[in-house]
Amino acid sequence: MVTHTLTTGQSGEVVEKVTLARNRFASLDRIVKIHKHPVARGPVLDGFAVLLSALEVWLRISPQTQTYSIVLSGVACAAVMFRRRWPFLVFLVTVPGYFAGAAQIAGMIALGTLARRKQWMWQTMVAGGLAWTCAYVQWPLDRFFNLSWRAHIFNGIYGILYAGLPIALGLLMALRVELSDRLAALAASKEREQALHEQTIRAAERASLAREMHDVVSHQVTLIAMQAGALVVSAQDDESREAANTIRQLSKRTLDELRDLVGVLRSGAVDDDVHPGLEELPQLLRNAEVPVTMVEQEVPDPVPQAVSRAAYRTVQEALTNINKHAHGAHATIRMFPCGSALIVEVVNDRPAKEPAGAVSLPSGGHGLMGVRERTVLLGGTFHAGHTPEGGFRLCVTYPIEN
Repeated sequence: MVTHTLTTGQSGEVVEKVTLARNRFASLDRIVKIHKHPVARGPVLDGFAVLLSALEVWLRISPQTQTYSIVLSGVACAAVMFRRRWPFLVFLVTVPGYFAGAAQIAGMIALGTLARRKQWMWQTMVAGGLAWTCAYVQWPLDRFFNLSWRAHIFNGIYGILYAGLPIALGLLMALRVELSDRLAALAASKEREQALHEQTIRAAERASLAREMHDVVSHQVTLIAMQAGALVVSAQDDESREAANTIRQLSKRTLDELRDLVGVLRSGAVDDDVHPGLEELPQLLRNAEVPVTMVEQEVPDPVPQAVSRAAYRTVQEALTNINKHAHGAHATIRMFPCGSALIVEVVNDRPAKEPAGAVSLPSGGHGLMGVRERTVLLGGTFHAGHTPEGGFRLCVTYPIEN
């Protein structure tokens, strides 16, 4: 039996060979990791686009190619490096190389990037028309005019493919990014709704516990204190009178502690985490993903913490629903006191028409239910419904006095 001892370097080589033997796509995995790297992804893709465009030019040029054609093609290939920053300008720079040169791939890459960034805006329409023209019209022009009618038809069809495929790919990539963003927003909204629903359940349990403590325990302790007081008066000896007085004092102290505990349970001050209130409302409006206007904001001072948190959650949930179900609609917020109550009203106008291909996302329905349950627990009123103009109105009233 023969044994061999491997050094550190040899063992590393053996491990690498075994890994490559087990995974024939290990090198492809490295490329995928580089592609997903947030810093290296952009330069790597830009460099690959430039190399691919230059390879096409190098393969298509011949000794008979004019110098200006080579120069225009080289400029088009170099301009691809800046397609992310100035997509429409870069496409215009690639048009001469696309038309009179050999840089068709450079023009198609620039057109796809423009469609991804601008989607169906006028820049994409103009660029699509120019791409079709470059693919249909032959250079030099005398060769184009000598083509037969069949060749003109084929060139027109090829022009549609050359212009349509990059635009379709760009729009598909833009739709994929938009769908990912909206799914991420939906997941975050689901988590927030679930957290609010759990907080509402905990608040209901605390309110039930507070009622039981107030109606049952406090009543029993009050009876004990009353009986101890009567015993103090009717006791014949000092020892019994002192014991009864001690029971009466302990009962009164227990009642005071029960009142404090019931107040804490009903105020919701035993939440597990810190919740934002009306003082964080300006930051919420600044970070909102919908256009919003605060028409009226008059908040009395002081406002109970439970009401402050509930009002904040009401505005937050309303803005979330507008972003999900009325994307692009404008929101108007009014917050003002009315007697001994604070009124919070959020109204959005009729949403804009959804663009073609837009994804309609589902809703769990827990958001407004959590707002309504929190409002009922605080003794307020809740109203939500559509407006005659086609929008939606959420109006909640919270009592601000005990």
